[in-house]
Amino acid sequence: MLSHLPKQNDPNVLVGFNSVDDAGVYKIREDLAIVHTVDFFPPIVDDPYDFGAISAANSLSDIYAMGGKPITALNIVGYPPQSVPLWALEEMLKGGAEKAMEAEVSIIGGHTIRTKEPIYGLAVVGTIHPDRIISNAGAKAGDSLVLTKPIGTGIITTAIKRNLVEDDIVKKVVKIMAFLNRYASESMLDVGANACTDITGFGLLGHLCELLQASKVGAKIHLSNVPIIEPAYQLAHDKIIPGGTLSNLEFIAEKTDWSKEISEEEKLILSDAQTSGGLLISLPKEKEKKLLQILAAKGVSGAVIGEIIEDKRCRIQVEN
Repeated sequence: MLSHLPKQNDPNVLVGFNSVDDAGVYKIREDLAIVHTVDFFPPIVDDPYDFGAISAANSLSDIYAMGGKPITALNIVGYPPQSVPLWALEEMLKGGAEKAMEAEVSIIGGHTIRTKEPIYGLAVVGTIHPDRIISNAGAKAGDSLVLTKPIGTGIITTAIKRNLVEDDIVKKVVKIMAFLNRYASESMLDVGANACTDITGFGLLGHLCELLQASKVGAKIHLSNVPIIEPAYQLAHDKIIPGGTLSNLEFIAEKTDWSKEISEEEKLILSDAQTSGGLLISLPKEKEKKLLQILAAKGVSGAVIGEIIEDKRCRIQVEN
């Protein structure tokens, strides 16, 4: 569909919709470009404050994935006044506003429409030096792959909607999703990454696939090294699976070589549609240890989950 839209002819568009990068980038001058992104979705947890914080963190994530610094944002709100009380809307906006304050981002306006269910997100503008853009096209054979948040939130939030998980799990997952990727982004900039993407709706393997195709390389993933939120295995075994995860697995199956030991549940978890997931960072192996140290100092639990390999077919190998 996008291939039929008018082509970009502005030389100042450094990253547009013709690539699969996380955000758009427009050059203002030789030492300054602006980064644009937008995201919003309906509630994935019951508490409106938590929903606002998660959605704001998620909306900021694409800026962080490209190494940018978000500076301003606009609220995007859908509100059903007949079914949702005004206090819930206020709490949702408060959650988003306080998360933006943590990120040192100023929310300077927004737009609200009537919808059948609540939606919330942000349109975000950030800044970046044109020579310091971290795209998903720079991964190199021999790089290590570092993931900065555990996966499984899609499966678990589906279980939350069905009242199938305990409160302590809800709190744990909310904390993970609301945690800003700011600190992971700052860490990879300190060390020097070759490529990065954030893990959201296409799941870990889906977003990795985009990175591989953009970089024209392959990857090997070690399942035992991938951090997974504990209840996800049992929930997947019990068939508590969001539709997006099933679609992701169907898409990625033809691009992935699975070890015989990988179970169907494990395939689903690696394909699980995430909300406000972590960053997947590709960087030279010799920088791996330093990155993990800096991440830990900032309260981020990074994990080396695999490596980039030479493969013009851009396939993913998954082994135990």
